[in-house]
Amino acid sequence: MKNIFAILLIALFCVGALAAGAKPKIGMKRAHEIASTRARGLKLKARELEHEKGRWIYSFEFKNLNGSFREVNVDAYTGKIIGVEHEGPKKEADEEKNEKKGKN
Repeated sequence: MKNIFAILLIALFCVGALAAGAKPKIGMKRAHEIASTRARGLKLKARELEHEKGRWIYSFEFKNLNGSFREVNVDAYTGKIIGVEHEGPKKEADEEKNEKKGKN
């Protein structure tokens, strides 16, 4: 009986340690605040949480005044900006077309 109790106690300790080590996502709202620091004054066009290249990221797409787009990617766990891409209207239209094909 003591052995079973000891095993259960160890199992509970291990599960608790694993749960404590897992970091929660920062949340869409906080990620948007972070991404906005790289897109001040620009209008948000799209946002999503996606799994890309083995990591979870929040992706925000802002429309520039000249019609081009700026995509800002934020690590979902650390809040670090991991990428900023600039895309012209044609490239953006091509991406939207490819996304629609992938969903069908």
